[in-house]
Amino acid sequence: MSNDEAPIHETLSFEEALQRLEQIIETLENDPPGIDEAVKTYEEGIALVRRCQERLEKAELRIQELRLE
Repeated sequence: MSNDEAPIHETLSFEEALQRLEQIIETLENDPPGIDEAVKTYEEGIALVRRCQERLEKAELRIQELRLE
């Protein structure tokens, strides 16, 4: 991946990231992959959680700004 390419989770909308996170959880709970793939999938899930938290925090800040206007 070159420096100008963003990781896929950074280009997803909040809803898309949340949907992918739900898929990851379902996979890990119901059809766990081998250890290497499980770790890779878990890492992807953590990145998605962080992305969702970031988007929520930005939305909350924007709402607070609008309330003060």
